[in-house]
This record gives sequence, structure tokens and C-alpha cells, in this order.
Amino acid sequence: MTSVEVDPELAELAAARLSASGTGAEVHVRTGDGGAGWREAAPYDRVISTYAVDRVPWAWVEQARPGGRIVTPWGRLGHVALTVSEDGGSASGRMQGLAQFMPAQGTGAAPDFTYVRGTSPAGHEGVFDRDPSPLHSNWHLRFALRVALPEVRLRTAVDEDGVNAWLHDGVSSWAALSATAGGGTAVHQGGPLRLVDLLETAWDRWLAAESPELYDFGMTVEPTRQYVWAWDAVTGPRWNTGP
Repeated sequence: MTSVEVDPELAELAAARLSASGTGAEVHVRTGDGGAGWREAAPYDRVISTYAVDRVPWAWVEQARPGGRIVTPWGRLGHVALTVSEDGGSASGRMQGLAQFMPAQGTGAAPDFTYVRGTSPAGHEGVFDRDPSPLHSNWHLRFALRVALPEVRLRTAVDEDGVNAWLHDGVSSWAALSATAGGGTAVHQGGPLRLVDLLETAWDRWLAAESPELYDFGMTVEPTRQYVWAWDAVTGPRWNTGP
């Protein structure tokens, strides 16, 4: 068994504690980038990550045996279990549940809504024509929006008027859904992207796909692309996770 830790001091401490527990001979601690795996001890039957990735490193697939399993927290909401294909050319599997882990080192914390919002006036104001409460309470929808809009951060809260939501892309686009005393929801947006419009499009696509739940989603990882799918890896709707 091989464990890879990027921080030399933590790697040394882990090795010392494993040795003290009597398992030091069974677990070899190496210092390095976990995203690169550890080729010298490959192939592996199992690859387990204890930090969240937005893209599954291809090195993990390359270094796992055909039929091997890769388990990792993914994105900001879920974790996935993948099985490497018999030819080693891909890995695919379903989401296993909700999870939030620390992100990969160097990812950095996303700026908060206030920072992206700034002080400039909203470029667009309007009314949200649908019930916003699922944005707060429906984690299957929340996960689907994470899949469809990977750069968008969503936060919600409830006050005496109803559900409020704040969205931003971490750069320059933002939107606020504000519950009003009359039971409606006001929209304010700013920046080059109309995030509420994108949210509604993604929401409609989720509904059109028969509202898949978290456990209906899966992921396929190939050398040059990876994507999330719903229902079926071949015939179901799919969303690319980036270049």
C-alpha cells in the first residue's frame, strides 16, 4: 500500500505514526503530488483520494489495474466511484453521495459574493418567475446545477419573506434573488454573464431529463476528456467537465 503526501513534514509524521502503530511495513509513505499518483508502485487495485478534485487526474486511471476502482470526492458536492475499463482506456462509475472535502492544493479558495459583487450597480433587474425554494432544499437539483454550471457558486438563506439566493462565477459576474414581502422574488444581476438566465436554462434541462437524482448521475474519464452523465453512460444526457 502506498500513500502520497505533498507536504514533506506531514509525510514524515505520517510515516512515524504508521511505524509506531505497527503498520509501517505495510504502508509506504511517499512525498509527492497526489495528482500524479506514484508510478513506481503501480498498478494499483484501488486509488483513494482524500481531497476533492474538479477533474480526475488521468494518472490515477493509468496507474490502476483494469477493473480497479478509483474513489474520490468530486467538485464541491459529491463523491464518485469509478471502475477502470478492461482495456485501461477509460474509467466510469456512479456518484455515491454528497461530500465536501478540502480542494486540491493550489486550487485556492473562491472569492466570496461580496468581493465579486463589488459596488457597481446591477446591469439588469427583473423578477424570478418560478418558486426558488428548491434551490435551498433540493440537493438533487443543487448537484445538477453544480454539474451544469461548474464555475458558478450558489448560496441560499431563508428569511421571513422566503428564500434568497446569491450566485457568482468567482470573477466578475453575479446575481441575487431576493424574496419580497409580497411573496415574489426580485432579480439583480451584474457582470458579463446573466447567471440567473444560465441557472434557469440548466434547471429546465434537468427537468427535461426527468429530474435525475444525485445517484442517477455518473462520470466517465478518458485520456482527453471527461464528462458527467445521467441515467446511462452511453445514451443519457451528458455534461463536459472542462477541457
